Amino acid sequence: MSEPAPDPRLQSLLNQLRPGEVRTVKVIGFDGADVLVQLKGAEGEEAEIGRIPGHEASMRRVESPSELFEVGQEIEAEDIGRWRQGELHLSARACEIPALRSFLLSFEGGQVVTGTVAEVHNFGVFVHIDGEPNGLCTGFIRGPDLTWDWIKHPSEAVEAGQRITAEVISTETRAGQVTLSLKALQENPLIRFADQVGHVLTGPIIEIVPFGVFVQLASNVVGFLHLSELTDQEVETPEQLVDKGELLTVKVAEVDLQRHRVRLGLSL
Repeated sequence: MSEPAPDPRLQSLLNQLRPGEVRTVKVIGFDGADVLVQLKGAEGEEAEIGRIPGHEASMRRVESPSELFEVGQEIEAEDIGRWRQGELHLSARACEIPALRSFLLSFEGGQVVTGTVAEVHNFGVFVHIDGEPNGLCTGFIRGPDLTWDWIKHPSEAVEAGQRITAEVISTETRAGQVTLSLKALQENPLIRFADQVGHVLTGPIIEIVPFGVFVQLASNVVGFLHLSELTDQEVETPEQLVDKGELLTVKVAEVDLQRHRVRLGLSL
């Protein structure tokens, strides 16, 4: 069985994150935290006015954009689209560190890279990618992209100092970051599990939530049983019916490869 087709919604989002065209602009003033700029136009044409939103001015934190730029100064900024009835918005932070931008643009989605885990947090993992500019940390792995296994914290998958190999998901010049995935280089366990639809299996309850329970079906496969499948009686929480760790015999109702979900029914 082949890998599931890419989610078109995810692909659309990744397309929006791709670096835009770099423009040379002149600072002409400030509007609160925003920077007003003038684009160079063709000879005889009126120069277009653009805007650099405050959060796109710099990776540094400053009280006012006037600490970063002077009126009349020429800078490079990345085109990030049109807003406010067609007004062009740009990002100066995307071009702030030339060595960083050059490094980020050297990657493509699907490329395999190596690096060292720098920090592990509950929301994800920061990675020093081999060859990145000194003093920077350019790689990031979201929690869901670490492993197919059921984990409660990223520290269950990796640790600081660990050498890793990962796949590039996207490059974000405005964030100064390469989004990576360890999971992309691992086989999706549901591909082999898909033939279990209709089978009856027994496994422990590993998590109880207000609307149902998660059951461990294999070493790296977890299925979900909705509360309505547990009983036809009105109950407030599944804890009134089952306990965490309890063995439950269930029937595999559906294996959704696209959403990586296994839907269960209670075996009669």
